[in-house]
Amino acid sequence: MLKLALFFLVVSIVAGIFGFTGISAAAAGIAKLIFYVFIVIFVIFLVLAFTVGQAIL
Repeated sequence: MLKLALFFLVVSIVAGIFGFTGISAAAAGIAKLIFYVFIVIFVIFLVLAFTVGQAIL
């Protein structure tokens, strides 16, 4: 998922260089959304890992 966010970031930068501002803005928005979803899922799994780790001990 993080790779996908980085891909959209690169697409946004390349589109911005070539002057496609609409595509650049859309790709940047998608990259930000995917990155935030990644962070939320990462935190959820981190909390689950700690709770399961405590339950095993």
